[in-house]
Amino acid sequence: MKRAVIFFFLFAAVSLNAQNVIKGIVQDTKGSPLPGANVYLEGTYDGAISDEAGNFSFETTTKGNQTLVVTFLSFEKVTQAITVENYQPQTFKLREGVNTLDAVVISAGTFAAGDNSKITALKPLDIVTTAGSAGNIVAALQTLPGTQTVGEDGRLFVRGGEANETQTYVDGIRVAQPYGATTNNLPTRGRFSPFLFKGITFSTGGYSAEFGEALSSVLLLNTIEEPEQEQTDIALMTVGVGLGNTQKWEKSSLSFNANYINLKPYQWIVPQNIDWNKPVQSLSGETVYRYKFNTGMLKVYAAFDHSDFDINQKDINEPNPVRVALKNNNFYLNSSYSGTLGNAWSLQTGLSYGYSYTNVEPAGNMVEDKENSSHIKMKLRKNFSSRFKLSFGADYFITDFNEDYKESTNFTFSSGYNNSIAATYAEADIFFSKNLALKAGVRGSYSEIVDETVVEPRVSLAYKAGKRGQFSLAYGDFHQTPMSDYLKNFKGFEYEKTSHYILNYLYNNERRMFRAEAYYKDYSNLIKYDTDTPMYNSVYNNGGKGYAKGVDLFWRDSYNIKNFDYMLSYSFIDTERDYRNYEYAVTPSYVAKHNFSIVTRYWINDLRSQLGVTYTFNSGRPYDDPNEAEFMNSMTKSYNNLSVSWAWLLSPQKILYFSVSNVLGYENVFGYNYANTPDLNGQFARQAITQPADRFFFVGFFWTISDDKKTNQLDNL
Repeated sequence: MKRAVIFFFLFAAVSLNAQNVIKGIVQDTKGSPLPGANVYLEGTYDGAISDEAGNFSFETTTKGNQTLVVTFLSFEKVTQAITVENYQPQTFKLREGVNTLDAVVISAGTFAAGDNSKITALKPLDIVTTAGSAGNIVAALQTLPGTQTVGEDGRLFVRGGEANETQTYVDGIRVAQPYGATTNNLPTRGRFSPFLFKGITFSTGGYSAEFGEALSSVLLLNTIEEPEQEQTDIALMTVGVGLGNTQKWEKSSLSFNANYINLKPYQWIVPQNIDWNKPVQSLSGETVYRYKFNTGMLKVYAAFDHSDFDINQKDINEPNPVRVALKNNNFYLNSSYSGTLGNAWSLQTGLSYGYSYTNVEPAGNMVEDKENSSHIKMKLRKNFSSRFKLSFGADYFITDFNEDYKESTNFTFSSGYNNSIAATYAEADIFFSKNLALKAGVRGSYSEIVDETVVEPRVSLAYKAGKRGQFSLAYGDFHQTPMSDYLKNFKGFEYEKTSHYILNYLYNNERRMFRAEAYYKDYSNLIKYDTDTPMYNSVYNNGGKGYAKGVDLFWRDSYNIKNFDYMLSYSFIDTERDYRNYEYAVTPSYVAKHNFSIVTRYWINDLRSQLGVTYTFNSGRPYDDPNEAEFMNSMTKSYNNLSVSWAWLLSPQKILYFSVSNVLGYENVFGYNYANTPDLNGQFARQAITQPADRFFFVGFFWTISDDKKTNQLDNL
C-alpha cells in the first residue's frame, strides 16, 4: 500500500510537468524556407530558431490557451492563438514587411527636400546654394523640371498653369499671400527665407487629397522640429543686413530671423534698366516658437514684412514715363500641433491668419487692396497595420478682400468679395507588398461664392520594378475658385477645373537619381472676358478650356566625382488655352516649349570654398503682334542665364559669399507691349519687356556664433 501511494505521487508529479512539443515550418509567401526565424510563446522563455529548411521545434510545460509568435527580419510578425495540448504541427507563411528602407514609395509628381525622405531630389542646403537663386526658394525651384522661368513675374508657373494655380503651405497650413507685392513686369520674390525650414516638398501634380484649391501644384514648407543648439547668425550684405537667433530650453525653443533690405546703395553703384525714384526698401522677420509635449509638438510661426518703392515706368502709349509708387504690409500667423493620441492614432491640427495691405499709386491714381484670410485644419491618421493607413480631415478657408480705386479726377470705385470654403477628405495608404502600394482618396469642397459642391477623386499607384527603380501612376481631379482679379468684379462663376494624368519612373542609387515623368492635364471651366484686362464692366463666363502635356527629365549625381554635385533638368511642354480674352486656343505667353537647366556645386578642399554654377535655357515664348494677321503667332528669342557663386569659409563659422546672376549679360526679352493705335505707316510700335538689370551682383559676410564653434550658414546662402 505504501509503495502504491509513492507511485501515485510520482506519476502525478511527472504528469504535471509533462512537456508538449511545438514544431512547424516557417516560409515566405512563395514557399521558400526562412532560416533564422524566431518562434516563441508570448510571455514565456519557451521558443526556438528555425533551421536552414525553415523547421523549428521546442518543448514547453505551459498549458492551455497561449499566443505563438513568429518573427523574421524585414518580414511582418505573425501571431496565432493556440491551445498547447491540442497543437498540431503547421506551416507559417510570412509576408515581406513594408516599412523597410527599400520599400516602394509614391513618387509621381513630387520633389521632396529633407534628409528623411526616400525620394529626396533636393535638400535644404541645395535650395539655397543654387547659383542665381539669391536666397530665394522659388528661384531655386525654377531649376527643376516642370517649372517655367517667367522673368517678368518671378512666381512659380508649373506645367502650363498660371502662378495662382500653386498653393503654398507652412506646416500644413495655407499661406494666402506667399509672394511680395510688385507692379507690372517687375519680378517679385517669395516671402519666406530658408532660415527656419528643415524641408520642402514641391508637387508638380497629382498631389494628395489633403490639399485643395490648386489647379497645378502645391509647395509644402516644414519648419525645424528641434534646433540642435543655441546660436546667433549675423549677415552683412551689399543689399542690407540680417540677424538670426535661436534659444533652446528643456522642452521649448524660440528662433527668429530679421532682415533689412535697401537697394539704394547697390543701385547707385550698379546701373539698372529701371528708372527708380526710390529703390526697394523692406523690413521683414520670421519667428518660430516650439513646445514639445510628451506626445506631440506645438509650433507657433509668425512672419511680417513691409516694403515700398517708387519707379518711373516707360509706357509705349504715353509720351512720358508713368510714375508708380507701391507700399505693402503683410502679416502671417500660423499655429499648429502634431502628435499621437494612442492606439496608433495621430492628430495634426492648426489655424492661420493672414493680412495683406497694398497701396499702389499709378500716374496719380490710387489702388488700395486689403485682404484678410484664415485657414482652420484638422487631420486624423490611424495606422491599422503596416499595410493599411487611413487619413481623414477637414479644412475651412475664409477670405475677405476689398479694393478701393480713386482717380486723380476724384472718380472712385469700390469692389471686393467674401468667401468661405469648407472641405473634407479621406485617403488610404495600402501596401500590398513592399513592391506595390496604392494611395486612394477623395476630397469634397463647397465654396460659398460659387455656391457649388465638388467631389475630387485622387489615386496613385507605385510598383517597384527592381532593386533601385520603380514606376508610379497618378490620377486626380482638382478645382479652384477664380482669383481675386475676377471675383472682385463678378460673383457668378463656377469652379475652374483640371484633371491630371501622370506616369513616373524613378531610379535612386548611391547618391544618384533619375526621374522621368510624362503627364497630361485637361482644363475646363476657365475664365473668359471680353475686354483687354478684367474690368468691373467686363462680360465674364466659365467657357474657357485647355490642355497641357509634356515630359520632365531629371538627373542628379553626387557620387562619381569627389566633392562634385550636379543636377540636369529638362522639360518639354505642349499646351494651349482658350481663356481670358483669347480669340481661340493658343499657347499662353508665359510658356516656353523647351526648358533646360544645369546646377553644379564643387567643394574645393584646399581653398575651403564651394563654387556654384547654374545655367538655364528656355526656348522662345509666344506673344501677340497686332502687325501680324494671326493671333499669338510671334515668338521671342530664347532665354539664357549663366550664374556663378563662390562661398569661402574664412573660418569654421565665418563665410564670405559672392555671386553674379546672368554673368554674361544676356539681353533676355520676355515679350512686348504694343501701342494701342498704329502709326502713319499702319504699324503698331512696340516696347520690349526686359529684365530689371543685365546682371545682379551680391556680396555677403555671414557669421555664426554657437557653442560648438563650427556651425556656419553655408546652408542658408
